[in-house]
Amino acid sequence: MRALVAVAIGLAPVLLFVLLVSLVDLPPDGPTSPKPLLTADPGPKK
Repeated sequence: MRALVAVAIGLAPVLLFVLLVSLVDLPPDGPTSPKPLLTADPGPKK
């Protein structure tokens, strides 16, 4: 029983961190494309 409590206490900060990161939803670095499903700007067209 003590082992289960220790595991729960150990995992609590990890789960809180994952939830915090998923809720904050940081924007990606650099320019992004206005087209859907593209994460980076392909640059000027030739």
